[in-house]
Amino acid sequence: MSARTNHERLVALEKQMADAAEAMDFEKAAALRNEILRVKGEGQGEDGEPLVGQPPPGAMGLGTQIPVRQPPKGWVKPKKPDFLTGRKPKG
Repeated sequence: MSARTNHERLVALEKQMADAAEAMDFEKAAALRNEILRVKGEGQGEDGEPLVGQPPPGAMGLGTQIPVRQPPKGWVKPKKPDFLTGRKPKG
């Protein structure tokens, strides 16, 4: 589907969801909400796993979706060895 078709479908689904919520048909509104999330690629599949979607703006490239690990508190980065001698610096 094209981006325009997806946008039109999302607008229609959001209107249907708002109408269902206004009519107090919350089960239908929840089903429509799940369908909106599925179309956007933000929802969960039938097995509970998140669907693959586009990365957020500014997060491009390989590995940008992987969170950066933080070292434990009190950890000090070791000094690099001298590249000419291969020996570790003293102290």
